[in-house]
Amino acid sequence: QSMAEKLLKFLQDMNEKFEVKLMVINLISRLIGIHELFVFNFYPFIQRYIQPHQREVTKILQYAAQASHELVPPDIMEPVLMTIANNFVTERNSVEVMTVGLNSIRELCSRCPLVMSADLLHDLAQYKSYRDKNVSMAAKSLIQLFRTVNPDLLARKFRGKPTEETQELQVRQYGELKAPGFVPGAEILDVDKEDASEEEEEDEDDDDSDGWVDVHHSDDEPSAPGDQGDSDDDEDDEKEGGDSEKSGEKGGKQDKVLSLQERTQKATLVSETRILSQQEFAKVRAAQLSKKVKAALPQRFAKKGSAAAAAELDTTAIGERKELVSLKDIEKLSKNPRSTKESRLATVLEGREGREKYGYRQKKGEFASRTNKEKRKTKAFAMIKHKVKRKVKRSFRDKQIALRDALLKQKKRRK
Repeated sequence: QSMAEKLLKFLQDMNEKFEVKLMVINLISRLIGIHELFVFNFYPFIQRYIQPHQREVTKILQYAAQASHELVPPDIMEPVLMTIANNFVTERNSVEVMTVGLNSIRELCSRCPLVMSADLLHDLAQYKSYRDKNVSMAAKSLIQLFRTVNPDLLARKFRGKPTEETQELQVRQYGELKAPGFVPGAEILDVDKEDASEEEEEDEDDDDSDGWVDVHHSDDEPSAPGDQGDSDDDEDDEKEGGDSEKSGEKGGKQDKVLSLQERTQKATLVSETRILSQQEFAKVRAAQLSKKVKAALPQRFAKKGSAAAAAELDTTAIGERKELVSLKDIEKLSKNPRSTKESRLATVLEGREGREKYGYRQKKGEFASRTNKEKRKTKAFAMIKHKVKRKVKRSFRDKQIALRDALLKQKKRRK
């Protein structure tokens, strides 16, 4: 804490280059974000650099998001959020600036979700249908974040289909810490390992019973063929009845849907009475991931008391933040920007390297003479004036005279 405060005071009195200041800002933001420090004077200092025309503004946005955490009061972080929204996410800016602004807001809210208000989120969610794909995708990612963090802030049409994860979600208030007394998702495991081993042995016994059965008869007892057939039928009926009962029991176990309160009790019992193996932890993680996709039961089918049990379930895995913010997440563009004329020309010239030059290829040798057509281009106009006159368009009267002379000449030749 004291180190971060001393660094901030040193930064405020610094007269070094802007690159050096950026490195110090990066160090302070990492200290605040990783160790969850309270350096409230840092946010107004960095707020004055949050402008679209500022040099290295994407790094400054990265450091602002990096310095936020859940223990920062929302009143302290709200001016930073509003500055980003007012300076970046407006239609007077370019689509790249708007995309960077929405991405930085998403990263900031993923680390400090309480700073977002319902009105601002509603306005930002409207960019979902913006004409540019980069802006619309950035707005959709912000909506998706709040679907898992706090769906109540979203409008009803943006909340999406409820899942088991959102049904168990409990929004934490400022400074609230929930320490679960069980492993989340442990309700999918059996209470005792012995029960699981007994079930496996029963399955193996069932498989063995499906094979041939040896029946011993005494030689003194005569057995009629009809009686033997009846006894075989009875045995088959008993087998089928037993198999159906077992399968019914198994199906009942699998099809049984536990309420939230029952799941909490079972997870607590499993966590307190057993030491879980790595395979079981992997199974629990897979079940927790499936909750994000699996649709929740409608409210009318939920049992009473499920709301109270939902408060006891753990939600730390939802919206879990990273220690450092990546610059790629801030500058992410879903669609590449339109190329300029210079970039297209550079691409064309790069593709021509190592190829023959375009144009007319001379079939003759280097020392061959030129054609008359080529020589005519270098002559004086007075020398070729009489030939140029031939190409001038003749009038209709001249054509008549020429045709008459041609016909007379042709007639004389015939004589």
